[in-house]
Amino acid sequence: MSEIETTSVPKGVDLPAIAAWLAPHVGGLQGELRATLIAGGRSNLTYVIADDAREWVLRRPPLAHVLPTAHDMAREFRVISALGPTSIPVPLTIAFCQDHDVLGVDFYVMQRVHGHIVRDCLPPDYADVPETRRAMSLALMETLSALHAVEPAAVGLEGFGKPAGFLERQLRRWWQQWELSKTRELPQMEELRRRLEAGLPESGPPAIVHGDYRLDNTMLALDDPGRIVAVLDWEMCTLGDPLADLGLLMVYWADRSDPAEVAGALSPAPLTVQEGFLTRAELVREYAARGGRDASALDWYTCLGYYKLAIVAEGIHARYLMGMTVGEGFEHYGERVPQMVDYALIKATASGLPGLAG
Repeated sequence: MSEIETTSVPKGVDLPAIAAWLAPHVGGLQGELRATLIAGGRSNLTYVIADDAREWVLRRPPLAHVLPTAHDMAREFRVISALGPTSIPVPLTIAFCQDHDVLGVDFYVMQRVHGHIVRDCLPPDYADVPETRRAMSLALMETLSALHAVEPAAVGLEGFGKPAGFLERQLRRWWQQWELSKTRELPQMEELRRRLEAGLPESGPPAIVHGDYRLDNTMLALDDPGRIVAVLDWEMCTLGDPLADLGLLMVYWADRSDPAEVAGALSPAPLTVQEGFLTRAELVREYAARGGRDASALDWYTCLGYYKLAIVAEGIHARYLMGMTVGEGFEHYGERVPQMVDYALIKATASGLPGLAG
C-alpha cells in the first residue's frame, strides 16, 4: 500500500491492546507494535501495523457517526476470506475481532500487500505513456467481470445478501442513511430519489457486488500496471445486481469530453481524462465482451451511483463538521454533495429511460 501518513500513535488504535490480541494469531510478536494511518481513505480507517519483523493491515470503522448497517467489519472480513481461494485478488485475512474491550469496535487484520494505489498521477515505476493507462483500464474491467462471474454459493456466500428486491432495498436503505447524515435540506435529492424509484429496472441473476469498485480501490503490481494484486475496501459488498458496480464506476471515471465542473466533482485532477485511459463507453464494451450484463439501462445505475456517493459524501461532511475525521482533504465534501445530485438529475433527464427521465 502507499500514501502512508506517519504519526506517533494515530487516533483509533490502542497498540498495547492490539498487540495482546494479535500475538496469538501470528505466533507471537517481535518487539513493540507500531502503527501508521494509510492516508486517502474517507470512510473506514486503515492502518499499517508492524513489529520488528512483519507488517499487517488493520481495518476499523470511523471514529464517530457510524450509521446503522454501515461499516460492517464482519461482512468485509467474510467476503475477503471467501474470495481468497478464487482468482479475485484479495489480501490474506489473519483474524477478526469482535471483542470491544480491545478497540471498542469490531475490526480485522489482514496481510499487507505491496503495490501501487493510483489516484491523481502515475507512480514513477510506470512508463508515462498511453499504453500504461490502457493496460490499467483493461485490468480494471477484467477483474470486475471476473468478480461478477464468481458463483456466490461456490465460495460459501450464498447467504451473504438478499438479492430479491436488491435495487428497491438500495434506494430505501441509502435514503435512511441520508436522513441520518444530512446537515441541510436538499430538495433536488428528493427529486433524484423519486425518479430512481419511478424508473426502477428489472435485475438479472444476482452476483457478488463490490459496492465501491473504482481504480483507487485496487492495487496494481509494482512492476506491471496491467495486473491488479488486490481489490480493496469491501465494506459495502453484498449479493445483488452487478450493474450497480458498473454504474458507480461510471461516476468515478471522468471522460476527456466532460465539462470541467463534472470532471472535477470528485477529484480536482481526474487522472482518467489522460490519453490512453478508456472512455466510459469503451469500459462498458470491455465489460460486455468479458461476459458482463446487458447495460442498456446503465444510465439508471449511474444515477444510482451519484445518489449513493452523494449520501456517502454527506456522511463524511457530517463527521468533518463534528471534528471526527482523521487525515486531510475533508473540507470540500459538503459542496460536492449538491454538485453530484444536480449532475445526476441532468443525466437522468437526458437518459430517455421511462420514469428516470422525469
